Amino acid sequence: MKRYLKIQNRQQRIEQPARVQYCASFLCRLRGFTFRRSIEPDEGLLLVQSQDSRLDTAIHMLFVPFQLAVIWIDTSLTVVDKVLARPWRLAYLPARPARYILEVHPDRLGEYRIEDTVEFQHE
Repeated sequence: MKRYLKIQNRQQRIEQPARVQYCASFLCRLRGFTFRRSIEPDEGLLLVQSQDSRLDTAIHMLFVPFQLAVIWIDTSLTVVDKVLARPWRLAYLPARPARYILEVHPDRLGEYRIEDTVEFQHE
């Protein structure tokens, strides 16, 4: 059964946060948005690792034909890095260790700043 959350920024309230799928399993994280044609403005993925790490939270954009806003969040729910990920790039690595990788529509990149804190809102 799929689990969905909304990620709210505590420093700058987001009127309509994206509805993101919680992805903690290896297969869910591996698939991500590969082989999708597009992403809707209100959807996303929250890829979850077991602990903060730079290497384990690296992503690839192979077989993803569209841009993504990628926001890395650590265990204390602080944004540690963000990037506009471009299609077909081999790897993106956060500047600091993270536990969560939020992948959302590129228009949402400005909704989060480095050092902002977030909260997970369960549906």
